[in-house]
Amino acid sequence: MPDHDVAIIGAGPVGLLLACLLAQAGIDVGVYERRRGTDDRSRAIGIHPPGRAVLESAGLGLQARREALELDGGEVICDGRILASLSFNAQQRVLILPQHRTHALLVERLEQLHSGALHRGHDVVGILDDAGVVRLSMDVDAERREASASFVVAADGARSGIRQQQGIGWRARPGRGSYAMVDIPDTLTGSRVQLYCEPAGLVESFPLPGDRRRWVAADPRRTLGDAASFVEAIRERTGILLRLPARLQPTAFQARQHRAERVAAGRVVLVGDAAHETSPIGGQGMSLGWIAAHHVAAAIERSLRTGQPDFREYEHSAQRAAVRAQRRSAFYMVMGRPSPRLGVGIRNTVIRALGTPLLRSRAAGMITMRGL
Repeated sequence: MPDHDVAIIGAGPVGLLLACLLAQAGIDVGVYERRRGTDDRSRAIGIHPPGRAVLESAGLGLQARREALELDGGEVICDGRILASLSFNAQQRVLILPQHRTHALLVERLEQLHSGALHRGHDVVGILDDAGVVRLSMDVDAERREASASFVVAADGARSGIRQQQGIGWRARPGRGSYAMVDIPDTLTGSRVQLYCEPAGLVESFPLPGDRRRWVAADPRRTLGDAASFVEAIRERTGILLRLPARLQPTAFQARQHRAERVAAGRVVLVGDAAHETSPIGGQGMSLGWIAAHHVAAAIERSLRTGQPDFREYEHSAQRAAVRAQRRSAFYMVMGRPSPRLGVGIRNTVIRALGTPLLRSRAAGMITMRGL
């Protein structure tokens, strides 16, 4: 008899939320995470309405709302002029909560539902689908240990070792770029985002809970990795002079998009970034993974009842949602690239059109993940 009904490899926000959904349904789940400590970086901050609905179903909606800032819209700006202004209705509003807090809430909820389900410091190095049972090999404190489960979910990120071991192809999709960001104190945060689509490249300004704000700048030449260069780039593009705390340096990151050729192989299934890496520009990645987790949980419940893996519906829904999300993210990235003046004029015309009464509601829906 296997040790678990389901073993989840990776304890990021997607793996943890899936574990909560399964444990809540009475399914025995074990979560195996390579790292021992916690990651205190902000990273993902946006909880979009579809992801928010899944979080609610896992029993975390009220606590997330208590800690989060509710984003009610924003402006797109160029050369000091507002090109478009969008407001979100009650169903469209995005919760802003740093990922380390979201992660902490998920860990606490999983412990409530299934004490001891999370195993830190367990590096899964191999799996074997063995006649109805999946066997896991892992390194723990320099020792090799074994575990088993009826099904295994790989939530181990864009560089998924499990996906590679299963021989599942990983295809690049349109949309990539280089960026730098900082989170800094700001007593005038408000509840709206400002997007500066300037000739020299995009600048994003997001309010955060606790009187803080995130600044993100397109960095195609990868020159904004130090505080002085970052501050000067923001000043040149927006006219705003930031004051960064002493010794704080920007975090550089690469935005890329990939999609797995398939998301299931027998009793092994991929979820989150292991199945589809979506650019964080647009902020849809975590919520997209949570939507997928909802579908995976339903597929696992069905498969446990029958004893046979049945991930066809999940595969269809996951691939469809990833295609749509990646197209949107690629569009956002194109709109934020450095551009000559002629290109800026064309781009600004498109942005103004999206802000007109005729298209404003549709644009807000696209930004808040409607249709995924």
